[in-house]
Amino acid sequence: MTTTLLHRWRSLNEWLRAFILAVLLLVFVHLFLLRWVTVHSTSMYATLLPGDLVLVQRWPIWTGFERGDIAVFRDPLKDREAKSNRPLLVKRIVAMPGDTLELRVGVLWVNGVRQQAPSTATWSYLVRMRGEHSADSLMELVRLPKSLLIPGRRFLEIPLNQRLADSLEQLPSVVSAEAMSMASGAPRHIFPFSQQYLWNGDNYGPIVIPAKGDTLRIDINNLPLYDRILSIYEGHTLSVDRNILLIDGTPLKSYVVERNYYFVLGDSRHHSSDSRYWGFLPDDHLVGRASRVVLTKGGDGLLNGMRSNSL
Repeated sequence: MTTTLLHRWRSLNEWLRAFILAVLLLVFVHLFLLRWVTVHSTSMYATLLPGDLVLVQRWPIWTGFERGDIAVFRDPLKDREAKSNRPLLVKRIVAMPGDTLELRVGVLWVNGVRQQAPSTATWSYLVRMRGEHSADSLMELVRLPKSLLIPGRRFLEIPLNQRLADSLEQLPSVVSAEAMSMASGAPRHIFPFSQQYLWNGDNYGPIVIPAKGDTLRIDINNLPLYDRILSIYEGHTLSVDRNILLIDGTPLKSYVVERNYYFVLGDSRHHSSDSRYWGFLPDDHLVGRASRVVLTKGGDGLLNGMRSNSL
């Protein structure tokens, strides 16, 4: 069999053999070493900008990720689609399996230690424009999509940090750029979508990130934290029989976690749909680690000197 295949290979045209080897090499690189993705959203602004082409390292899938890595992963909410067909998302890993995470008035704490936000991280700012000026040129200057503009308004709610806000206030078209207040209340769209957890995007947790092998004590109050892990990510059937929780038909009081999970945030904290809104990220959804910006769309304008190609 081996001799026959070798004979057929040698009988191929030299150029055809070179083409086949090149394709196989590209497939190997794509699957195990490197790939490229294009950023489409503002969730990682200003670390990554819409239109950036980013180099993604594939080997952390096998060697492991670290807190602070910018992860590329499959959308965990698209569970009705094959995993390979789901859109790719880019967020920063802020908590590892087993970590305890908390946000206090927008400040991130992990395992009781305050975490320094990335220098490029942004929050919501209110920018007031002078009446005779258009906001289009300002959005181009800061590399933000014009879809964030609301027609007819002379003010903008956009992601900025203090450095960017100070730069904008020097422009003749801008009256002021001021940080907006932190979130209050307990909106229903915050994970885990339960009145037992009165959290919001700036005051969240504490929450423990599940790790493989952890034993979770499950009851009706904390089930919203884990129901997606049990039923979607780890494939069990949940049901209720006369007020008794069942998993695969047997009473559910505790559960041993079968895989590792992560908690991710966008660097643009007020313009990101991340773990605060949809929960834990399963390890099998990870595609790789963003390592550097290969190509950026146009000049960086006010962002010059703030961003680094290496992430």
